[in-house]
Amino acid sequence: MGARSQESAMTVHRTGVGNRLLAALPPADLGLLTPYFQKVSFEPDAILVRSGDELDPVYFPHSGAIAFMIDMPDGQTVATTLMGREGALASFSVLGPSLSSVTAIARIAGTASLISAAKFRAAFAQSAAIRNVVQVHARAVLLQLQHVAACNALHRVDGRMARWLLQLHDRVPDDRLPVTHEALAQLLGVRRTTVTLTMSKLRDAGAVPSDRRGFVEIHRARLEKVACDCYALMQRKIDQMYCQELAAPQPVDAPSRESAIVAGDESRAASRAGK
Repeated sequence: MGARSQESAMTVHRTGVGNRLLAALPPADLGLLTPYFQKVSFEPDAILVRSGDELDPVYFPHSGAIAFMIDMPDGQTVATTLMGREGALASFSVLGPSLSSVTAIARIAGTASLISAAKFRAAFAQSAAIRNVVQVHARAVLLQLQHVAACNALHRVDGRMARWLLQLHDRVPDDRLPVTHEALAQLLGVRRTTVTLTMSKLRDAGAVPSDRRGFVEIHRARLEKVACDCYALMQRKIDQMYCQELAAPQPVDAPSRESAIVAGDESRAASRAGK
């Protein structure tokens, strides 16, 4: 893949909370995790987990985008899911020590809080709230897997590329996406020449005003018209699932705690619904 090593592409920082799953936890339950968090930053192409590696540690992204890639025997790759601050990498380690079936690679630089799988399993066993967010996240990942599998089989490359670009844009507060043709080829499981031809079609449609020097500038409204129906359907289901099932229960005498990350996601969902 030409990806950098995990060690050289990550930098340690102080801990903090900016992840949607963590933001949904009541303070006492979050307190089971925060003493053990280490905040790291990751660069594009950083490999966080390789296929066959043990699922340890667990990452809670605050920003950026991480793709789950399937590596085929012939050397080709294709993405199965994309994750940002709404998810947790290696959260399935709560089921016990296990090996990853995918390679998790950063597509857009970001930050994350990481915790050892053993510490996370211990907190999972103690907290019903933590168990709930893991279960909701697992269902969201499964839903995305199902939609991406159907999309890959049934839809044209231009619609699929538009879907991936929109999913990346959901996780980047800028219309200029730091993504290369090589990265898009790996997400789509196609040759770079196919990406070049497809990008030309998107430019002609006005969905991609410019594409150069490792940045793709998008016109979101036009890109949504090109994207296959999978994008809107998948995002609507996931937004609904998160908004309905990730409301953190509050103690009776505690003030209301609304997470900015949840509020931002709900606002974006409402904006989509109004289009």
